[in-house]
Amino acid sequence: MLFLLMLTGVEPEPWVAGFRRALPELEIRVWPDPGPPEAVAYALLWLQPHGLLGRFTGLKAVFSFGAGVDRILADPSIRPDIPIVRLIDPGLTTGMVEYVVHRVLHYHRRIPDYEAMQRRHDWRELEQPLPEDRTIGFLGLGVLGTACAQALAGLGFDVAGWSRTPKRLPGIECLHGETGFDALLARSDIVVALLPSTAETRGILGARAFARMKQGARFINVGRGSLVVDDDLLAALDRGHLAGATLDVFQVEPLAADHRFWSHPLVSVTPHVAAYSQPKTVVRTVSEQIRGFEAGRGLPHVVDRARGY
Repeated sequence: MLFLLMLTGVEPEPWVAGFRRALPELEIRVWPDPGPPEAVAYALLWLQPHGLLGRFTGLKAVFSFGAGVDRILADPSIRPDIPIVRLIDPGLTTGMVEYVVHRVLHYHRRIPDYEAMQRRHDWRELEQPLPEDRTIGFLGLGVLGTACAQALAGLGFDVAGWSRTPKRLPGIECLHGETGFDALLARSDIVVALLPSTAETRGILGARAFARMKQGARFINVGRGSLVVDDDLLAALDRGHLAGATLDVFQVEPLAADHRFWSHPLVSVTPHVAAYSQPKTVVRTVSEQIRGFEAGRGLPHVVDRARGY
């Protein structure tokens, strides 16, 4: 029985070594050397080439290497009966919390203003609001969104969140539906997008959404690049309606060298690194899931294909 790693752009050796230790009962193979196709029982996928999964007739389940599963769902070769498992991993969650808290504090503590003042040799103290007077709005209250929202609430920020269906979280105002979406945008000083890429969410952050945000609001996208209409975000920044944006995910990755996001003075770009999959935790998480499935227990975090996550 084989476990295939199809990890485009990822150095495979730490993962091979980790899974060989954790799952000695399986033979670990790395694409493009899968071994006998009918013997592949499990696959861990990241940016896998489309059209190949259908050849693995003995496939029992596939696991996402990252939080998003949109590329796997878009692969026409995966059979509809194969479970797709989202990665819910403590290392991934910790990384996302670190990134989001850092960027929120960067804006909250007015670091962009002080950096501009440094360039002018301008020594002044700026007014600093309290966290309780700064509203952080989350679009998406899944595992990652909830963890980030709770971390910021713990620092004293006024935190609100929006989800497709109603939720209840202590210390966080939870909104839902179209009216809730508009209300969250209108009240937030910093909007953090942590939604998956689905038919309902693609392009959800366009001209209409940006116009509903507060004058001078900041925007952080760590969900999916497909959520954002790039030209509409740039227009909102250019006319001064939004005061800044941090972008870790993009419509096309890598981000094209001539894209305006690279050079825009109000945009911070990072190369899809907000939450980084670490062998130490991911190997343990996936191995426990496979071993439990082989023992007859169900798989956790299986994607609902109709919803897209």
